[in-house]
Amino acid sequence: MQDIIKKLDLEDYINSLSLLFAREKSIILEGDINIHYHLIQQLSNYELKSASKVANLDTALNYLKKQGDIKLYEIYEFIKIIDYFLYLKRFNFEGKLAIWNDKIIIPDELSTLVEIFDKKGLLKQGYDEDYDRVIENLYNIKQKIKQSLYSTINGKNIQPYLVDHQIHLVHGEQTLLVRAGFNHIIKAKVLDRSSAGFFFILPHNISTLKQQQEDMINLKEQIIYKLAKKYSSLLGKHIKFLEFINKEFDRVDHYLARIEFAKYDDKNFILPQKNPKKEQIVGFKHPALENPKPINIDFTKDVIMITGVNAGGKTMLLKSILSATFMSKYLIPYHCDAQQTTIGSYKQITAVLDDPQSVKNDISTFAGRMVEFSELFLKSNILVGVDEIELGTDSDEAASLFKVIIENLISKNIKIIITTHHKRLAALMAKNTQVELIAALYDEKNRIPTYQFLQGTIGRSYAFETASRYGIPLDVVNKAKEVYGDDQDKLNELIQRSSLLEREYRTKIESLDNQIEKHKRLNEQLKDQKQKADDILQEQKDKLQKEYQFAIDEAKKAIKTTRSQEAHKLLNNANEKLKKIKVQKQKEPLDLKVNDRVKYRNTKGVILSIKGSKAYIQSDEGMKLQVPLNQLSRSGNLPKIKQKKYHNIKVNIQKPQTGHITLDLHGQRAEEAIANLDKFISDSLISGFDEVLVYHGIGTGKLSYAVKQFLEQHPSIKSFEDAISANGGYGAKLIKL
Repeated sequence: MQDIIKKLDLEDYINSLSLLFAREKSIILEGDINIHYHLIQQLSNYELKSASKVANLDTALNYLKKQGDIKLYEIYEFIKIIDYFLYLKRFNFEGKLAIWNDKIIIPDELSTLVEIFDKKGLLKQGYDEDYDRVIENLYNIKQKIKQSLYSTINGKNIQPYLVDHQIHLVHGEQTLLVRAGFNHIIKAKVLDRSSAGFFFILPHNISTLKQQQEDMINLKEQIIYKLAKKYSSLLGKHIKFLEFINKEFDRVDHYLARIEFAKYDDKNFILPQKNPKKEQIVGFKHPALENPKPINIDFTKDVIMITGVNAGGKTMLLKSILSATFMSKYLIPYHCDAQQTTIGSYKQITAVLDDPQSVKNDISTFAGRMVEFSELFLKSNILVGVDEIELGTDSDEAASLFKVIIENLISKNIKIIITTHHKRLAALMAKNTQVELIAALYDEKNRIPTYQFLQGTIGRSYAFETASRYGIPLDVVNKAKEVYGDDQDKLNELIQRSSLLEREYRTKIESLDNQIEKHKRLNEQLKDQKQKADDILQEQKDKLQKEYQFAIDEAKKAIKTTRSQEAHKLLNNANEKLKKIKVQKQKEPLDLKVNDRVKYRNTKGVILSIKGSKAYIQSDEGMKLQVPLNQLSRSGNLPKIKQKKYHNIKVNIQKPQTGHITLDLHGQRAEEAIANLDKFISDSLISGFDEVLVYHGIGTGKLSYAVKQFLEQHPSIKSFEDAISANGGYGAKLIKL
């Protein structure tokens, strides 16, 4: 485990998580990962206190199994675990979390035992008379020693020899600090000397009290031994429960540490999926890098072959894919776009990154690599990362050999991530539909790597450019190009041209996809508007039919009646009903454009831009608002310019008593929550609020991330930050407008 962590440069990151454990343990979370994931998600909805630090209790459990006695401090370690589960019992958990918590039934005898100890692990008074009596006697003796020392300090004869009038604690003893020559005045034992040459002394006149104190301490130890034996016997009766709860404590410790780790810097949990249709990491930032560029990469295919520029980030891309998969496997939160990142489930993750050459084992680089590859043929359903696959042998021979090796490993359900400078190997593998080629890009103009990657093409190594950039003389580089040959240079040129064409192709495809997506959204909006119009029309038809039928029935009654006065009355009723029948004119969708004047509720302004179903408007009061397009109406009236008056000005501003208004997004999907947040911000701006509070919760981090992304892009938001703990902490945002 430590080997793969070290190879992937995750040591510091994993150690940061380990520091949050209440007890030292492996980072591996054993058991069903799906159950762990759901329990973590549910626990993250509660504000739980951290568990106290607890020692390893394996040895103590073994003693109890053999009916042995353990120390009182070891008993207290069990008490801390039991006490924490009693604390968890106070919460009204739901779902699987409630089922898990209900399974932990703490025996009454052990619950009572918790009350005997205080928070420092010391026995409380009132549970054992002998112990209480010894503690009281020790306190009294200590006070007598203190009084005796003060009496000595106040003696007239010793005053010239005293350095100060304080009592100093030295080696656990209360002492006086005196100058040389004190032995003529007082008999005492020297315990130590100060840096200035003075003496810390223990006067002989308190020796009797010290002996009494030692006797009491010995008696105290005897009583503690007796109690430890008694409580060990009690714990031994519940050994199966203690083994169970000790294991469950490690489990909940894993959960709480991961939740706390995820809260810091907004990390996400990614649950691995079995046989996903697509595997990709989006927005991944390797924790070992400072200010890294987020990585977006699709690694769905069985073989990912990364080629291209030296020092262009090929190895770090390889480590990033392996790291994201490794951390997902063990539910370690990390930075990424949780909504788009999808990771597969693998039995094992193997990194072939180092030079295996060893003088001790008399093995060459290539031979060492062959040993590592031979072990892969015995495995299946694993993810393997290989850095510089051609290391240590002839490139042409290696290309043919590794092509066959890779194809055989694919048949064993092994996914392989490779970095290579072998153009021949890349060309051979490019024919295989299960292989994805990825090129590290290079800035030709500035002659530096971009640390960006392009899928679907082979990249040049740029060896000559790299050598020149790092100080190799230009004439040496030019001579090397001549030796390299025109044919090879033309091949590199063709590779570069292919890469450029691929980038242009991708750019055009992306532009077309954006246009198609835009038209799809417009079509959906039109369908929605038509459906709403049809529903309104049908509703009015039904209403008209009912009122018309009522009028006809009234008229028929009038005709059938024999009394003319009653007939006139019924006809008048029918006529009144007919007059009230009105067909609401169907509202046509507005064809609004940028710079059109519009009205939103009581606010008028001009459209600045339109994106999908939303419009950004500049109000006549100077505010920029983001509002739903379907809630706008035209306004042809220009704002009235009022003459300024500089006398009798009165301003009356009313604000909420709490200083801000709030919006609660708990339980909402991201799209629904952002729509409500959008409307809430606009309404708050119109109402004149300058500070609002939005609750989104912690949960999986999806809603928190969506809210954060929206707030960063909104034009009318000055700043936002996590609320104070009293107002929601990490689960809320305080927004300034």
